Amino acid sequence: MELDGKLAVEVKEICDEGDVLIEIGELDHAFRNFSEALSLIPEPREEYRETAGILAGLGDVYFHAKSFAQGREVLSDAMHCTGAIGNPFLHLRLGQCQLELDNSYRAADELVRAYMGGGKEIFEREDPKYFIFLQGQISPPASGIW
Repeated sequence: MELDGKLAVEVKEICDEGDVLIEIGELDHAFRNFSEALSLIPEPREEYRETAGILAGLGDVYFHAKSFAQGREVLSDAMHCTGAIGNPFLHLRLGQCQLELDNSYRAADELVRAYMGGGKEIFEREDPKYFIFLQGQISPPASGIW
């Protein structure tokens, strides 16, 4: 399901502002934005497409705050929401949190999913260690796509 009309616009604006706040390092304010947006979603929240995006924002806040266990929890919850599976950004952040928590098997799984959905480009603004880890986990195909 998707939110309708005015509520959808309000949630999008709050989340867009949250994304900007993350970019400028205002993580506390970004957290409040995404929390507010989540509070506006009717139950059952996981059935609304917007919920995955909101939880991705919260997970991004936790990731940037180096609260990797909380990030893993929120991003794992996001995977139960409509439209989440296959979202390259969700898989990227979840994989990064898993790697930071020394869960290399789960990290590899999620980072491969991120790569499959977003290509190498999804790693370009990230610390190179995540792509290097991914490269070390899987053998490059004969076509040499790396």
